Amino acid sequence: MSTTATDRRTTPPPGPQRPAGFVLAVAGLLVAVLLLGAGAFMWLSGNAGPTVGGPFTLQNSDGRTVTDQAFRGKYMLVYFGYTFCPDVCPTTLTHVADALDKLGPQAKLLTPIFITVDPQRDTPAVMKQYTAAFTPQLVGLTGTPEQIAKVAKEYHVYYAIHRTGPGPDDYSVDHSSVLYLMDPKGNFVAPVRADDSGDELAAELRRLLPAG
Repeated sequence: MSTTATDRRTTPPPGPQRPAGFVLAVAGLLVAVLLLGAGAFMWLSGNAGPTVGGPFTLQNSDGRTVTDQAFRGKYMLVYFGYTFCPDVCPTTLTHVADALDKLGPQAKLLTPIFITVDPQRDTPAVMKQYTAAFTPQLVGLTGTPEQIAKVAKEYHVYYAIHRTGPGPDDYSVDHSSVLYLMDPKGNFVAPVRADDSGDELAAELRRLLPAG
């Protein structure tokens, strides 16, 4: 990982200390692999499968209400996670930032979006500080628990809260780890591996996006 990529990760809020972090990271990656495999099978077999994505109403990092319509005209690279995630999320977002640096003119065609699955802690202010630590292009979105549940269902995202203690913030969130590429009309294009390096991610996006 380059020094620049590492520097982007210095300011996000620290994740909770949990012994099971490595196990949860592996679980997230396994879910991602299963989802990617299922998608590949559907495409190779000619079956469209369930629709991925849909309309949403959320809050951006300035606290303003935004809908999916605000992102029309550009490709979206959507990722679900949370700012207290100790491993998978910061690694994935660092690779996304690296890939954008490597894409050149094609990066202008793409809006990376980070949607929290932890709206209780991830307020607009928290999301603003967190996303800015990776790249100014990254859009952070939060909302009510009901809004987050709705958009997660539309993208077929798994997430579950696990209590780790008696305090209100004593919990972690298991979640699937997949990047979703959506076209300028909001239609699903392809899943992208969230465990790819910045170079690998850039190569895949370069293949999927039109020439810049």
